[in-house]
Amino acid sequence: MAGVMAALVLARPFRRGPSCLGRLFRRGAGGATCGPRGRGARRGAGDSEVLQKSLRRGVVLSTGAFLVYGAHKLISGFAEVHASFKVEEVVEQADYLYGSGETEKLYRLLVQHKNSDDAELLWRLARASRDLAQLSSTSAEEKKQLAYGALEYAKKALEKNESNSAAHKWYGICLSDVGDFEGIKTKIGNAFVIKEHFQKAIELNPKDATTIHLIGIWCYTFAEMPWYQRKIAATLFASPPTSTFQEALRYFHMAEEGNASSFSGKDTDPNFYSKNLLFLGKTYLKLNNKKMALLWLSKAKEYPAHTEEDKQVQKEALELLNSM
Repeated sequence: MAGVMAALVLARPFRRGPSCLGRLFRRGAGGATCGPRGRGARRGAGDSEVLQKSLRRGVVLSTGAFLVYGAHKLISGFAEVHASFKVEEVVEQADYLYGSGETEKLYRLLVQHKNSDDAELLWRLARASRDLAQLSSTSAEEKKQLAYGALEYAKKALEKNESNSAAHKWYGICLSDVGDFEGIKTKIGNAFVIKEHFQKAIELNPKDATTIHLIGIWCYTFAEMPWYQRKIAATLFASPPTSTFQEALRYFHMAEEGNASSFSGKDTDPNFYSKNLLFLGKTYLKLNNKKMALLWLSKAKEYPAHTEEDKQVQKEALELLNSM
């Protein structure tokens, strides 16, 4: 560290202060005239020598202060780099645990960073909180706490970085989850906001098939809405959210088959998500197309179960197939 400091000091020329400082060194007994003229403005030889000594001492002190300042900057820089590497390491660990289906370990890892200012950590914590709430082993009270906690983390992620696609996506998901605890009025009222965040997520990351799938879920939900909920929505909102199963089907196919030209013009990954397969089958059932429903529900049933959600998808797909 000392060697680095010395190299920086030698490489950087000393910058003198105001012009009057230079004049004081150049002038001797004639006296300096820096500052207002008047009583005491002209000094004798003794005063000049004392002043010069004081100024030289000030330069030494200034150089020492510069060294301290430089050390502070270097240490701060190293700390910032270290913090950056730490975030990257946590994100890498989190993504590995998520891919491995280690929901509880993932949550324990990320909740340690709940006060972070990094949007990448925060939206992952929102996702982990929600995933933990979805586990069958989680109590009803814990599910509620985790749902509201997830929404706060997603909201904070958005505050830190409004250009983060995943933050918009998970804010929309978590806002929808909280609606389950606050009644039909809140859930319907939040629907417009949820869709806006999904659309913003796609705008920021057109290749994200899961967000396209989520808009499909949004459409399916309002196409399936019972008549009494439609009546409530009509009394609460001048233009309540509506959709059709045909519209939902279009989004599910866009996500599954890569026919997302209106978003990106690029292919997404087929069989990317068990739930998309399930909803393709369910939507075809709603449209009375049993042949296509059988095709997609069979795919959902045979999808490898890596997570508890995959297992639930397999179970529901099997039940629907048996009912057919």
